[in-house]
Amino acid sequence: MSDRATPFYCPYCGDEDLRPQEEPHAAWLCTGCRRVFTVKFVGLNLTGSTAQREEVTK
Repeated sequence: MSDRATPFYCPYCGDEDLRPQEEPHAAWLCTGCRRVFTVKFVGLNLTGSTAQREEVTK
């Protein structure tokens, strides 16, 4: 599995032409707006989702 999350579009302008950048680590360059950004996976919130699901099924 890769340690780099792959975005499908730029979060700033919506352009889909993204290129990987070496610095900062795991960054992406948008060729449309020339911004460099990173994508980070924080984790899953399982406690909140199960409580909400139980309320909906009642």
